[in-house]
Amino acid sequence: MDPVTLIVTALTAGAAAGVGDAATTAVKDAYQGLKERLFARFSGKNTAEIVLAAHESDPQTWAAPLAKELLASGADTDSDVLEVAQRLLALVDREGSGAGKYTVDLRGAR
Repeated sequence: MDPVTLIVTALTAGAAAGVGDAATTAVKDAYQGLKERLFARFSGKNTAEIVLAAHESDPQTWAAPLAKELLASGADTDSDVLEVAQRLLALVDREGSGAGKYTVDLRGAR
């Protein structure tokens, strides 16, 4: 999975899982941590901040604009962001994570 898709997938899964009382504290914390890291990367870029906030309520509509902002900000090469995204997906989808579904290989990334 490419890094941008990983981040968008994690945000979508976190938003879906975090909507109710069923989400564990670990899921909520990981989701919040990912959003905080992205808001820090987007700091001063109003459009990116708006897209990230809008994605939470309508992931399908905002997935493509979010992917564009993630690339523009360099979030796709930020190992901390990717680590938190992978951790969130591991919490939300243990089976898929265990099967390597959310593995990202950054060798050769620039």
